Amino acid sequence: MKKTLDKFKIGESGVIIIVSGEGRFRRRLFDMGVTPGAEVLLQKRAPLGDPIQIYLRGYELTLRKEEAKMIELEVKE
Repeated sequence: MKKTLDKFKIGESGVIIIVSGEGRFRRRLFDMGVTPGAEVLLQKRAPLGDPIQIYLRGYELTLRKEEAKMIELEVKE
């Protein structure tokens, strides 16, 4: 099943398939290791739902909800 990172629940994990967006925004995500094939685990969500904290490639990363909407993953069951 595929869905964007902003729709994940805490503890849910998946593998990145597509990183949307353009220019500097997309490049910034790639520089942080958010690339196709990377495994991601949603660790925390702020009280109002933004930002979210994910674990990937051995480190924790915080993303805004708008950024998370640009990342499509294959959910691990």
